[in-house]
Amino acid sequence: MTASIALDIAVIVSTYERPDALGAVLRSLDDQTYRRFEVVVADDGSGPNARALVARRAEELGYPLRHVWQEDRGYRLAAIRNRAAAETEREYLVFLDGDCVVRPDFLRRHARLAEPGHFVHGSRVRLDRRLSRTALERGLPVGRWRTSRWLVERLRGRVDRFTPLLRVPLGPLRRVSPRKWQGVKGCNFALWRTDFLAVNGFDEGYEGWGFEDNDLVARLIRNGVRRKEGRYAVPVLHLWHADRPPDPASRERFERRLRSGYRVTR
Repeated sequence: MTASIALDIAVIVSTYERPDALGAVLRSLDDQTYRRFEVVVADDGSGPNARALVARRAEELGYPLRHVWQEDRGYRLAAIRNRAAAETEREYLVFLDGDCVVRPDFLRRHARLAEPGHFVHGSRVRLDRRLSRTALERGLPVGRWRTSRWLVERLRGRVDRFTPLLRVPLGPLRRVSPRKWQGVKGCNFALWRTDFLAVNGFDEGYEGWGFEDNDLVARLIRNGVRRKEGRYAVPVLHLWHADRPPDPASRERFERRLRSGYRVTR
């Protein structure tokens, strides 16, 4: 990791009709040891419960919190993320899903990984349905659990992986695949705001599940921004949700992007 630098960070938390999970994510952000951040909730059309939650939390939490909403007209994650990013002037953007709880050092480590000309792709540990339900119903502070507790949960089969929670100083190995777009997930992704704006953000033509994050990464790489691995540094704890198949139209749109040579313009 690079030396710690003072960054003004905007955490863009995407959500849709999961106020219980969103509440857990916002509480975990309040535990951050790094405090130079604000949160913009990117709401893809949730009902009034989400807005009420954010309004209530804005008075309780120790960081600036805003709610950006768009009408529910189907899956339009790319569009609401762009709208949320337009609401902040912070220099560094961390994209986080509204069902991904973070550990207290999450933003401090993201700030240390930040490097000009690079984006950072973090990892995740997925909780099973039972553990996720228990954590939400009981308000368990899973972001504060020690690594040893997660090893126990892994042995019980309640999480899919354990190793992402380890802290390993990979050094130059974090730059081993600078032009690789595969495997990047928008649920834990960070980049400079200037780089995001230079490629016009997410392609809002993606209106079905999947590939809008891959598309952004492909265009960033084509524009000279390089990948930096966040594994063994900035994991998230992904609460369970039902899997869904990628939208065929989104897949085709991304395949056209690849065939075009990652063109930056849309």
